[in-house]
Amino acid sequence: MFEAAPIVASDKPTLYAELALQVRGLLHGETNLVANAANFAALAWHALPEINWCGFYFLDGDGLVVGPFQGKPACVRIALGRGVCGTAARSRQTQIVADVNAFADHIACDAVSRSEIVVPLVRADGSLLGVWDVDSPHVARFDDDDRAGMEALCAEFMRVHA
Repeated sequence: MFEAAPIVASDKPTLYAELALQVRGLLHGETNLVANAANFAALAWHALPEINWCGFYFLDGDGLVVGPFQGKPACVRIALGRGVCGTAARSRQTQIVADVNAFADHIACDAVSRSEIVVPLVRADGSLLGVWDVDSPHVARFDDDDRAGMEALCAEFMRVHA
């Protein structure tokens, strides 16, 4: 049985490095996408401070459909190119939005969310699996350290699901 150790870190790079090690251990030996996504979201939910939602949206036809997550119920479907998630999926680039109210096409699933980071999940062959989405009730919660850290966490996830 996997048991997450409490992470004590004085900075974000250390937090994410420790969390990436835990993700690797958590996913070790399991290949089921839903099981791994559910555990990944739960681990991130408990480890990352100042967030109010985290989870996956997976490619389904010509859009994204919600996958395992932690937080309030979410939007079920998002068109590619719409909102922060759809923008990350279409561009295949991580999106950091300091103030979601300033993002013209933001899709408000939870009115409490004020900032967001979305990392695209791209397979080794270049195809899109989906996106990893994290929201915070604080403006400007996410920065370049979060980008690097979230991308490293997602790389661990994609090692199993590439």
